[in-house]
Amino acid sequence: MKIFLDTANLESIRKFNDMGLLDGITTNPSLMSKEGGNPKDAMEEITKIIRGDVSLEVVSTEYSGMIEEGKRLRQYGENVVVKVPMTPDGLKACKSLSSEGIPVNVTLIFSANQALLAAKSGAKYVSPFIGRLDDIGQNGMELIKEIKEIFEHYKDTLKTQILVASVRHPLHVIDAAKIGADVVTLPPAVLDKMLQHPLTKIGLENFLADWDKLKSGNPDIKI
Repeated sequence: MKIFLDTANLESIRKFNDMGLLDGITTNPSLMSKEGGNPKDAMEEITKIIRGDVSLEVVSTEYSGMIEEGKRLRQYGENVVVKVPMTPDGLKACKSLSSEGIPVNVTLIFSANQALLAAKSGAKYVSPFIGRLDDIGQNGMELIKEIKEIFEHYKDTLKTQILVASVRHPLHVIDAAKIGADVVTLPPAVLDKMLQHPLTKIGLENFLADWDKLKSGNPDIKI
């Protein structure tokens, strides 16, 4: 399963990319606004740092505007995937952009019906928002299972990848991997938590303490 980072924060992107963990990036207007500054500079830098797909989102809600913005966003790099909303105009834009060889990520997916229609429109990715479903008392992971089951039946005709979004905690990541989702996109805080375990910390402290004991009697010893 591919791991994307859901952020526009350049420091976080560089940090996790240097570890070899990132297969791509997803952004949206809210994430861009959170970082401040000129979003054009941020988008340009992100596409240079990341070799994999970088989802950049349109802000227009009408077809013509989405097409214009999508083509402009694509100019930031060959790895740019244009993100459009799950609306009638969004699907129309998805069809047009995909037909021109511009990959599309259809976002704000909350049902299997929406995922199927987005796939039919030519989306490279569909982004179901599992955390937001959990927030209203629905099981977000059940949606991922449904979409996965549907797509499995049509592997020869539907090439769309499931990009699990609105991830709130590490268990979401594990569950998505067990189901067989293609991609999970997560905020830096969640990826940080995935790196940590109290027994790892304790084990390292014990190793270093024992080494210090050994070195105290042999000050010149080295690894």
